Amino acid sequence: MTTAKDLFIITLHPGAKQPVGQGDLSLALAGAELIDLIDAGTVTVDDDRIVPGGPPTLDDRLAVEAVAGLTRQPPYEQIEDWLWRRGRDLSAAYQTALEQDGELTRKRSGGAPFGSRRVELVDTPARRRAVSRWEEKEPVLYALALAVGIGSDRPDRPDRPDRPDDEPDLADDAVTAVVAAVHDAVMELEAVRQRRSIEGAAFANLWRGV
Repeated sequence: MTTAKDLFIITLHPGAKQPVGQGDLSLALAGAELIDLIDAGTVTVDDDRIVPGGPPTLDDRLAVEAVAGLTRQPPYEQIEDWLWRRGRDLSAAYQTALEQDGELTRKRSGGAPFGSRRVELVDTPARRRAVSRWEEKEPVLYALALAVGIGSDRPDRPDRPDRPDDEPDLADDAVTAVVAAVHDAVMELEAVRQRRSIEGAAFANLWRGV
């Protein structure tokens, strides 16, 4: 899928200064997939429900997996539920797919012969397309990247402290709903992390006092 693939590439591009958590990225990739399906006419959004449309014509294996996982019986699936269900380990799936397609390569970091390996982007048309969309601040890709913290190191808007100053306006209501759901899911995931961190620290302090 174009947007989901481009988003994954952007998170690995040297221009992305902030590292992106795998959970955050997986949620955003699920949102990007849904937006691609909307653009393809494969699904529509009714309020916050994902309504399958006609038979898709897709040649991307991850896109086929996404379509196969759609709920096809009323009341259909909510966008938020799709993000959490489809997003499980999705970033790892995209990494594997790009490696298999020769768009990512693994290189050893450091000078040690048995050092850890890191993935690097290969210079491909897909990479150049993704970078071009990012540099042009294409609204959908840019909005999803902001949701995972890429490009969000700018002053907040005083009227919307939860929204970066240059967050793009999305003309399509369905796409806007998906991007908003991605933002909410990422914030929810961060709240879970913080709660677990606090609980872990309290547990450690308890044992220190024994």
